This record gives sequence, C-alpha cells and structure tokens, in this order.
Amino acid sequence: MPIDFKVPIFDVKNLNFSARGQQILTRISLEIFNGEYIAIIGPNGGGKTTLIRILLGLNKPKSGEVKLYGKKIKDFKEWWKIGYVPQRVSLVDENFPATVGDIVKMGRVSKQNFFSRFSHADKTAVEDAMKKMDVLNLKDKMIGTLSGGQRQRVMIARALASNPEILILDEPNTGVDMVSQKRFYALLSRLNKDEKITIIFITHDVGVIADDIGRLFTINQQVTICNTPKETLSCDEMSALYGIETHSIRQHKHHEH
Repeated sequence: MPIDFKVPIFDVKNLNFSARGQQILTRISLEIFNGEYIAIIGPNGGGKTTLIRILLGLNKPKSGEVKLYGKKIKDFKEWWKIGYVPQRVSLVDENFPATVGDIVKMGRVSKQNFFSRFSHADKTAVEDAMKKMDVLNLKDKMIGTLSGGQRQRVMIARALASNPEILILDEPNTGVDMVSQKRFYALLSRLNKDEKITIIFITHDVGVIADDIGRLFTINQQVTICNTPKETLSCDEMSALYGIETHSIRQHKHHEH
C-alpha cells in the first residue's frame, strides 16, 4: 500500500528516558508514517516496551518531544485511533468469566461513555473486528477455554473494535504455536494492505515476515533504523546480537497461509 509521507503519525525527537537511575533510552529520534508496517527488535531490557509506552502516553520522557498526528502528546485526545495489544495479554486466567464477544466489546468503550447504550454501530464494529481476526464463530465461547493462538486473535479483535488507524502489538506471539503464528502474520499483513492500518510491533520472531515489513527499528538504548529488512535479517550476526530466534531467519513464502 502507498505510504503517506506528509505528516508523521508519530514524530519523536531527541527522546531520553531513565528509571531508577538507569538510562533506558538515549537520543531517540524517529518518524512513523501512515500505512507503514514496522517491526521493532532488540535485546531484553533494551527499551522496546518503554518506547511503545512513551508513544502511547503511558510513560513520560525525561526530555525530548513526541507528537501524534502533529500534536504534542499532552494535546492529543483521539486515542481510539490507536489499538494497543500489550505483552502477555493473551495469557488470561482460565477461569476468567467472559466470553469472546464480551472481551471484544470492551474495545468499544474507548469510543463512548462507559455507561452509554451499546448501539447498532457498536454491534457491527464488534462483529467486523471478530470477522477480520477469524474468531466470530467463537463469540459465545469462554475466553479461558481457547488455545493460545485463538486468544491472541481475540485480543487483537478487541483492539480493532474501535476501528483504529494504528495497531501496536508488544510481542504478541508469547505462548502461541508456529502454525498459529503463520496464520496471525497473514492476518496482520492483510490488515495493513487491505484495511490500510499502520502496524507497529515488537517481536523476537521477525524473520518469518521479512517480506512484509517495510522498516525495521532496532532498539538497544539507542535506535538503528533499517529500510531494507530482508537484507538485514539474512545476517547471522543480527540473530546473535538481538535475540531473534535463529530458526525463524528464513524467507517467508506467502502461500504458507
């Protein structure tokens, strides 16, 4: 899909962040544009999740500037435009008393007052989100009875229920088998190409989608931006240096869906 390079969705300039006396991010500057498909990799403790939390306004940087859609983060109000799937979100308690439909409905709350009536538009959006992630047939199942791959798709459907323009995922494949991962990556690619959703995600398993990624950000206190992920990911040193699973450094064929 064509990338819109006019105004960046995220515009980060000279960002610094420290916690408990330790420098986590140093002089981070980057731009993310509408329609991009970006993977973020890096060693554990390198600052990947911290960067995402700053982009979402959940952590405040020590210095530097973050703009969303051209607005300073403190002035940005349209948070429904961003769907966020945090780490380990699919590892829910098996006894959690909610159906798949209940979970996905929660994604509409950001669009409305919590106590307002669930409208026809809300119902349609929830069903569409479940269809996109291929979980509509599970809507009456209890979330705790599902496999890791099914839960993963349900949690992404919840993020899609507000019809976001951006989807941010933090290591979404935790506890998910390889077959489910391939299906998941195919769905992500479709969201980017067909639904025109900007995708940003943290992963250790980036080799399997080298063909789909537009750019690769390596975060290890500082940022390295790579515009040719396929060439970079074929390098064994990347695997050793940044903790990518070596079995996944291979070309991903699109017919494996």
